[in-house]
Amino acid sequence: MLVTARVNVYTSVKPSEISRLDSVQQVWPTVHHEGSTVDLQRNITRAVKIGSVTIGAGNPIAVQSMTATHTTNIDATVEQTNALHAAGADVVRIAVDSKKDVDALAEIRRQTPANLVVDLQENYRLAELVAPHVHKIRYNPGHLYHHEREKPWQDKVRYLAGIAQDHDLAMRVGVNCGSVDPAKKEQYDPSDSITPMLESAWEHCDFLDGLGFTRFCVSLKDSDPQKVIEVNRRFAEKRPDVPLHLGVTEAGMPPDGVIKTRIAFEQLIGRGLGDTIRVSLTVPNNRKSEEIVAGRKILDDIAAGRVRTVVDFGLKTLNIISCPSCSRVENEAFIDLAQQVKDMTAYAQDHAITIAVMGCRVNGPGETDDADLGLWCGPNFVNLKRGPEELGQYPYDAILPRLKSELDALIARKTAAT
Repeated sequence: MLVTARVNVYTSVKPSEISRLDSVQQVWPTVHHEGSTVDLQRNITRAVKIGSVTIGAGNPIAVQSMTATHTTNIDATVEQTNALHAAGADVVRIAVDSKKDVDALAEIRRQTPANLVVDLQENYRLAELVAPHVHKIRYNPGHLYHHEREKPWQDKVRYLAGIAQDHDLAMRVGVNCGSVDPAKKEQYDPSDSITPMLESAWEHCDFLDGLGFTRFCVSLKDSDPQKVIEVNRRFAEKRPDVPLHLGVTEAGMPPDGVIKTRIAFEQLIGRGLGDTIRVSLTVPNNRKSEEIVAGRKILDDIAAGRVRTVVDFGLKTLNIISCPSCSRVENEAFIDLAQQVKDMTAYAQDHAITIAVMGCRVNGPGETDDADLGLWCGPNFVNLKRGPEELGQYPYDAILPRLKSELDALIARKTAAT
């Protein structure tokens, strides 16, 4: 179902240009040139209640973030959760990976008014322990294979849906480009990263529907805004009823990370797609509220028609992607390293090379595979990769010269080939 809301057109874009751009970029589903307004349609999905907030069904688009503190550090996590809530976060996600995290979560719940979502990481069995303390459970279909490998994923999802039903919780099926269901991934050409994501998401939606559990939303995330746009658009063509959680994973440091996210959000929300959003930025803990500020600003600009309607996604320059700072990070030196990588590689700005800087063992190994050069950070060492090839582990204070050596060699090979 589509509803229409009238918003102002950003005055720097001429009405005569919008119709031309619409035919090329398909930014707006419907555009009328009556003075300085456009008619923006919005897809009406089913309603999903998350604590005091309801997404979908035409409700305002909710803004989310995730804590970057270690969950067992109760004081720090409470402080950050409440800071995000005060900044305007409708929902705050906290990672739980152990029973110690669960114990901490119970106390965090007592000290915050925020609507809480738990990220189950790789241990889905923790759901029954965290359920009394949160409003939503997020699971990743690709991570269901890491625990009790002999058990079918359907049994695990049936268990999760039962826990959610019994405790009045919503769920999110969170599909990420770097951790796709391996059974789906092996069915497609490695160059096609989108179809396995879609097949996994659609399959889980159908299974949950078959269980009679419909209080869920879906996210399909990639670090490439173009792929985020395509995968969400294609998903919604088949399942327009399911609320979408939008995000560009590993968007990186501001302002680049905000720009990448804005590109995807403008194109998708401009098509009426999206019920809740997350801006994922690599920032220090005391700046996490910038994610909420950026998200609100993007939504306000889209509502007012202040959008960048022409975007060239074919990057011909250096592209550095880095994951958002979150509680999965095992060494906070990762945040400084991401900035150091950006500074050190500035000389390669004119080369079409992608460097990924990931902060944890959960997403790092898989989500660096598609980069030309990748770093994923452990507690004491940084793992260096060339595409999917592991090159070795290096101390934090020794990785930059090694990365520069690989970058110089890559530039030389690319230059020789042209």
